[in-house]
Amino acid sequence: MLNNQTAQALREMRLSGMADAYEHQLQNPHLVELSFEERFGMLVDAESTVRQNHRLSRLLQEAHLKVRANPEDIDLHQARGVDQGLLRDLTTCQWITAHHSLILTGPTGIGKTFIACALGTSACRMGLRVRYHRLSRLLQDIFIAKADGSYPKLVKSFLKVDLLILDDWGLAAMSAPESRDLLDLVDDRFGTHSTCVISQIPVEHWHQQFADATVADAILDRLVHNAYQLNLRGESMRKITNSLPKSEGSGK
Repeated sequence: MLNNQTAQALREMRLSGMADAYEHQLQNPHLVELSFEERFGMLVDAESTVRQNHRLSRLLQEAHLKVRANPEDIDLHQARGVDQGLLRDLTTCQWITAHHSLILTGPTGIGKTFIACALGTSACRMGLRVRYHRLSRLLQDIFIAKADGSYPKLVKSFLKVDLLILDDWGLAAMSAPESRDLLDLVDDRFGTHSTCVISQIPVEHWHQQFADATVADAILDRLVHNAYQLNLRGESMRKITNSLPKSEGSGK
């Protein structure tokens, strides 16, 4: 009876991982041979693991990553012109904690978004906050927020994000107001947070996507000068995967 009360008390204190591990210990006669310190340490480890898993699940949910991708699933054997050593270094997320940017360019289907989302997963595993957006939809959200008065709240929410992933950069030319909104966003994050940009367009052609050349200079100066760059080359990964027999397709 006392054991049941102990387990219930642990759950009431929201120590479910410890409660489950405690009940497991009661059902395993071999664990009585361990010392109190060893058994207690196992309870603490179980609770810590549960909390880490819950936090990771919450961070991944908040990130809204476009695809479910893990860093260990990145196919380094496909010849995409990527520095494999650099890519491995990026999965450590030191570039995020150092507040650097990352630019991923290359043709459609080459795997840019998959790599970005895999790096986003790495960041979430390390307890960092991540958010994925298509650039066009983000600019729409900013426009709506300015209209309904929620823009200050939206700005604060972006400042809580350690890694902001902007996909489909440069698919359409930006108007002057959109360019200024993007400058505000990039400037707020410059030197204090990290941004990952995904684009089919080479960096040297980005300037012409903006209506205001001065604003374009300001945006690119803040994004490019301290950024790691991966320019992916080769066949579309979708084309390669679809050409393989079903038993061989990696789906990456």
